[in-house]
Amino acid sequence: MGAVATLVAGLGIATATSANAAAGCRVTYANGGQWPGGFTANVTVTNLGDRIDGWRLGWTFASGQAVSQAWNATVTASGTQVTAANVGHNAVLATNGSASFGFNGTWTGSNPAPAAFTLNGVACTGSVGQPSQSPSAPGPGPSASSSPSTPPTTPPPAGDAMAAVAAMQPGWNLGNSLDATGADETSWGNPRITEALLDGIKAQGFKSIRIPVTWGQHQAGAPDYTIDAAYLARVKEVVGWALDDGFYVMVNIHHDSWQWINTMPADRTNVLARYNATWTQLAAAFRDSPAKLVLESVNEPQFTGSSGDAQNATLLNELNTSFRTIVRNSGGGNVTRLLVLPTLHTSADQARLDELTATFTAMNDPNLIATVHYYGYWPFSVNIAGGYRFDATAQKDLTDMFDRISTTFVARGIPVIIGEYGLLGFDRHTGTIEQGEKLKFFELFGAQARANNITTMLWDNGQHFGRTSLQWSDPELIAQIRSSWTTRSGTAASDLVFSARSAAITSKTMTLNLNGTTFTGLRQGSTELVRGTDYTISGDQLTLSAALLTRLSGSRAYGVNATLHVHFSTGVPWRLNLITHDTPVLSAATGTTSAFTIPTTFRGDQLATMEATYADGSNAGPQNWTPFKEFDYTFAPDYTGNVITLKPEFFADVTDGSRVTLKFHFWSGAVVTYYVTKSGTTVTGTLA
Repeated sequence: MGAVATLVAGLGIATATSANAAAGCRVTYANGGQWPGGFTANVTVTNLGDRIDGWRLGWTFASGQAVSQAWNATVTASGTQVTAANVGHNAVLATNGSASFGFNGTWTGSNPAPAAFTLNGVACTGSVGQPSQSPSAPGPGPSASSSPSTPPTTPPPAGDAMAAVAAMQPGWNLGNSLDATGADETSWGNPRITEALLDGIKAQGFKSIRIPVTWGQHQAGAPDYTIDAAYLARVKEVVGWALDDGFYVMVNIHHDSWQWINTMPADRTNVLARYNATWTQLAAAFRDSPAKLVLESVNEPQFTGSSGDAQNATLLNELNTSFRTIVRNSGGGNVTRLLVLPTLHTSADQARLDELTATFTAMNDPNLIATVHYYGYWPFSVNIAGGYRFDATAQKDLTDMFDRISTTFVARGIPVIIGEYGLLGFDRHTGTIEQGEKLKFFELFGAQARANNITTMLWDNGQHFGRTSLQWSDPELIAQIRSSWTTRSGTAASDLVFSARSAAITSKTMTLNLNGTTFTGLRQGSTELVRGTDYTISGDQLTLSAALLTRLSGSRAYGVNATLHVHFSTGVPWRLNLITHDTPVLSAATGTTSAFTIPTTFRGDQLATMEATYADGSNAGPQNWTPFKEFDYTFAPDYTGNVITLKPEFFADVTDGSRVTLKFHFWSGAVVTYYVTKSGTTVTGTLA
């Protein structure tokens, strides 16, 4: 796990290399995303010369950029000169060995990449130069000793499953590729996996990759269930690329869980025979792979038509036990290979954890890992039932989950990987959950993972890290996730500060969530705002003055007028958007159940949720246990097109001939009432 950098002017880190060692290096510097006043950079340094024990990479920021937070390196600066020094786990650079680190920075005017780099004082030219003496550090500090005979401490020694799992943090999922259930890995819309993609993920600071694989459509029939040789070769190729990059790699049986394994209650003999045949082939294929290859028995196991929890537990225990037996008996590296066993549905409910604990006890194998998945408190994760805020209920769901897996597994010496995490709403649109609420979820998730020594693997089906662009679709989100790997960040009750244009501007007070940090300042870009004039701070209460809001609102055009950043003693800054708004205006409309939109002048506001009820007060539309409908699934705003769409899924569960009262809740606090009447396939919308 990397270390967070604190920028201290003039502090140098001394390192040493062997005297008269051949020296040379190559550096890849990539802008991982940029936004007004901020950016993310990813740096990979490759040692082309003799082995280095302790490294220091130097460069100059020509346009006044500054590093605010880093991971996998300790970054210091003196004026425009910047130094990134190794942390404990990546101190050794063998010949042709690489280390990657990243950082968040600030910029004004322009943000060019550094023109040149030095590694331990030697210019990185992409080739090996003359042998050199050990350079001295540019400032005071202890020297890292040179000890060529001592191997790096990572990966941890064989048999230390807890240490190995710790070394896997953080992890990333290569989702919707080899797990696609179509003809090949592109059938779900992603391009073919490339070495460049894996290199790109490595440069982001990830240490492990979970490669989900669906095998069923690439298998022959009974009794051998032979896996297609070309497909198995392709999986091995991708696994090999990842291992060559230095990743820990997890391979599993993925969507087979609901395609054919789930029929086990009614077809136990055939399902078990196919499952065993599949793992027998995979165990043979990977028996001689490096120890960094980890095998997972099955993804999200589930059973259709079972008699209940007891039978489910019995069947899953049978699969997990058979998996372990087959792999261990296949010999080679599989005798001690790390194996991952899931709970039923990879649920973190206590009963499911207890069931898996019984399996671990019976196996008495020190090289086993438990896994669960976590996508948050469901109403928040999909934005339904009024769960559009990361409120106390959603927070408790998260912390309780970590408490359970820590107490049940980690406290007993069983390592845990959360093999998938994220928010379910991301599968349709990453805007399903409002940005600030989303960031608070990931900040707390990362903090809990660190506190409980849990390794996590971000689920990414292409919506986060572009498979061809190799860029993050949401730089602010990944900056928060990265920061959470090493430290806490402060947040706030919201990232939206509304001022109605129809009224005079007044001061605005919000609650900061300090999360163990301290408030250090408020900035607009690189400009430090004045405490006592522009704002006041009292404990966790930040008040923006009316004078500041008036100045920054300018002509008070609807929408975001200015962006501020709250800075804390650690972690990433918290963005505040200053927004001018008025209550949105909806217009009458006519359409059909398959195509109905409400003309909407949003006037700077943003839609949070929608209620739907009949005249008698009962709930209308799908999921009628709640009046608050599911965002994106039943309704969705289009701010560019100036409409709110009511989707066919909503009208499919609306009683014909009835009038439905809709209440649109906006983030400013405004609530607008609207009526829709369904008559056959015709829909009429009217104002309240």
